[in-house]
Amino acid sequence: MIEANVKKKKKVYEGKAKILYETDKEDIIIQEFKNDATAFDGAKKGTIKSKGLINNQITAHLFNVLESYHIPTHFIKLHSENSMLIRKLTMVPLEVVMRNIATGSYVKRHKIQEGEKFEKPVLEFFLKDDAKHDPLITREEVLAAGYATPEELRQIERYTFKINAVLRAFFGRRNLQLVDFKLEFGRTKNGKLVLADEISPDTCRLWDLATGEKLDKDRFRHDLGKVEEAYAEVRKRVFMESSSNE
Repeated sequence: MIEANVKKKKKVYEGKAKILYETDKEDIIIQEFKNDATAFDGAKKGTIKSKGLINNQITAHLFNVLESYHIPTHFIKLHSENSMLIRKLTMVPLEVVMRNIATGSYVKRHKIQEGEKFEKPVLEFFLKDDAKHDPLITREEVLAAGYATPEELRQIERYTFKINAVLRAFFGRRNLQLVDFKLEFGRTKNGKLVLADEISPDTCRLWDLATGEKLDKDRFRHDLGKVEEAYAEVRKRVFMESSSNE
């Protein structure tokens, strides 16, 4: 059993959306969510009121949902309104993107119309490297560079397709369309591959099923207005239903 009564120690990492702190437990990290918002490789910066709290709560809830479907995650428990306790991992340096509907960079790369639904979900890998602007990377390049083993890559693919199925159904019951999302994975000290990072309106594109209204970070990216209201609306819908599995 993991001891969850921990004391915050020094900051070990600060990114665009989160800060990580060591604790007095070697294998436990505090992940703190920020209200800061960035887009376009940090070229656009701002603040979204209560974003840290909302993303923390949504992520915790969705990780619990995924755990109930046998998807292992780094999540242990909530620590405060805007932070959680997570397992310390060695991260796989990939952003794993699953697309159900064409939008964002996919539309630009393939010169197609936004909103086109894929017959089957499209899985893409991006190298997590800010200096190189997180380039698209093929499966073969991932293996050649040793970013993941063949078995790890197969496991990442299996988990991602399963996560997509679970979350599409979850959000669909809340009148939200899961357009696409980004995942990250890491290894525990025993080498077990688990889901890491977060799942939130920062990392998912979510459209209202009836109206197509965008309720995610795209409202900040593209100056659509009502950004805080969109995040609050997603949180409201995520917690709308409650059952043994959700």
